[in-house]
Amino acid sequence: MKIETLAIKSTQMHDENTGAVSTPIYLSTTFERDSDGTYPSGYVYSRMNNPNRELLEKSLAALENGTDGLAFASGMAATTALLHCFKTGDHILTPDDAYFATNALIEEVFTPWGLEFTKVNMADLAEIKQAIRPNTKMIWVETPSNPLLKLSDIQAIAELSHTVGAICAVDNTWGTPLLQRPLDFGADVVMHSTTKYLSGHSDVLGGALILKENEPLVTKLRSIQKYTGGVPSPFDCWLVARGIRTLSVRVREQTKNAHALAEFLEKHPKIEKVHYPGLPSHSQFDIAKKQMTGGFGGMLSVQVVGDAQNAMNLTGKLQLFTTATSLGGVESLIEHRKSIEGPTSPTPDNLLRVSVGLENIEDLIQDWVEALG
Repeated sequence: MKIETLAIKSTQMHDENTGAVSTPIYLSTTFERDSDGTYPSGYVYSRMNNPNRELLEKSLAALENGTDGLAFASGMAATTALLHCFKTGDHILTPDDAYFATNALIEEVFTPWGLEFTKVNMADLAEIKQAIRPNTKMIWVETPSNPLLKLSDIQAIAELSHTVGAICAVDNTWGTPLLQRPLDFGADVVMHSTTKYLSGHSDVLGGALILKENEPLVTKLRSIQKYTGGVPSPFDCWLVARGIRTLSVRVREQTKNAHALAEFLEKHPKIEKVHYPGLPSHSQFDIAKKQMTGGFGGMLSVQVVGDAQNAMNLTGKLQLFTTATSLGGVESLIEHRKSIEGPTSPTPDNLLRVSVGLENIEDLIQDWVEALG
């Protein structure tokens, strides 16, 4: 079954009571028991499981070609759950330009507990090999990276991980299962901030982990999910599942728009550099073609000629790009990342991160023409 069909069929729930086509929302926090103490419906308490969450988790697993999916209250909750699987003295590798909160979480919360980590350039396999230690238990990959859109060779890193007894986890939020399936390249875990492209409407927080045939790790994660309680509400699960139903048409159109905008901006004299994996000028264009099928995503970053102030001034001139955090929604967003990440961030001062939406591409390009002057 193709992913466009999976996105529809995996998010449908047959309602025997009414025959409703749209999946009901099961808001109940608790479920009825029989007199013998059993639960005939299979549901006990919504922190443990819920019909809407179960449907979403099965859909996520199907979309990523995995066997198990786990839904969380946010992408950071999903990341936190995976990090809880390691013990004091374990070592992990993370990208030097990962989503800033990922490394901040490890440094500020897990390092004091004894977890060790090293930031590396995940685009450089030799640097990854050099950073591996005897106690390395996970290599965390983010491809395309946030916000520089650097690519990591998932297959090569997964193979390297397995040779040293570590797992390879991939943040596939920007790639989406429509364009990139890390598990097919040997990754062990896929993480999503479902807040972004999977929900697609900037109106719900969510996160997910998807695995393939790793029962011990799945069991541990289920336990962490159940007892730490960082789970999405039934309505949040319903919203993400509703978003998945239009994932293919949204992401394809956003990808088309982003590619066209990147090509236009790359030629503009007031733009110093465009970071987009679909451009032949991208240093890892060949890797993008190998592991991103059907397009290169709806995200790009641009470095404006000048300093940080020049970049921020530009955001104020754009009329169709809302200056806001987040990405993946139907509306176009833009943000000066360094001012969010802080002065120690490796992000260039003049960089703007752009999430391209579903507006008409001619209107979006004209907006940049007028803003750049």
